[in-house]
Amino acid sequence: MMRGIWPALRSRGGDKNLLALLTSSVVAIGLFYGAGLAYGERTSLTVMEYWRWWVVHLWVEGFFEVFATTALAFVFCTLGLVSRPMATAASLASASLFMLGGIPGTFHHLYFAGTTTPVMAVGAAFSALEVVPLIVLGHEAWDNWRLKDRAPWMADLKWPLMCFVAVAFWNMLGAGVFGFMINPPISLYYIQGQNTTPVHAHAALFGVYGFLALGFTLLVLRYVRPAYRLSPGLMKIAFWGLNAGLVLMISTSLLPIGIIQFLASVEYGTWYSRSEAFMQQPILQNLRWVRTFGDVVFIVGAVSFALQVVLGLANRTIAADAQPVALEPVGR
Repeated sequence: MMRGIWPALRSRGGDKNLLALLTSSVVAIGLFYGAGLAYGERTSLTVMEYWRWWVVHLWVEGFFEVFATTALAFVFCTLGLVSRPMATAASLASASLFMLGGIPGTFHHLYFAGTTTPVMAVGAAFSALEVVPLIVLGHEAWDNWRLKDRAPWMADLKWPLMCFVAVAFWNMLGAGVFGFMINPPISLYYIQGQNTTPVHAHAALFGVYGFLALGFTLLVLRYVRPAYRLSPGLMKIAFWGLNAGLVLMISTSLLPIGIIQFLASVEYGTWYSRSEAFMQQPILQNLRWVRTFGDVVFIVGAVSFALQVVLGLANRTIAADAQPVALEPVGR
């Protein structure tokens, strides 16, 4: 990352606010794992849980959230889909929310480590707020995307941009809706560690960072093979297969099991809702098998995407009108 960023840092002139945020988030993503060295094998579980969630959740809600927002801001701004002031404002808002509430935002995980209810409520509120900047950025990108027919070159970037719009959607649903569903203290009391947690994890992890990586992959493919055109058929299967598979996993298996566990936790207690006797009931076993349908759809989408990338890399045709691509330093 620094090999690509360093020339832009050294260039003179231009607005470097976005570049500074991106550089800071890239460095922090790697360094922040150092919090895992703050506890050892004999550390109290309460202390260990505190530092473990620094590693697990601040990485997601904090530095990677800033990285995702600034990275998308660079792409949208460069393509003319988002104004530079809007991109900078969204990125600064994300960084500010992290700095002001990133650490309290992890406290909703610490219910069984002795965290008090008021502190958990603060953590839940800040945790939900940290997804706002990326949603705003994605919403404006979608508004501009509807003007795609006015510029012929936009057709070549349809699928990378569709992936970035999917990032904004799943950030709202997976991190925002499903995340806040399990974060408030009253929810955590009953559903800590239930199947509602994988609902949040699946939608937020692949939905946000998975599609972000896929969008960047397609942009890189477009750069190294400028004459290659993505197959509309393969990309439709890939994009909608991944999205539909994720929806099916959540709606037909993970979420129903989580709701059944929640009802059992309210009536009998968390211990019962996570017990072997409860989890091996026929209805829950059947729901776990039902997830196979979503898995198959997801796998078809993943294989189609991989095939598209392989075909693109294998194609070395140079179009007659292809011109060398001159990249402007990202700091300008």
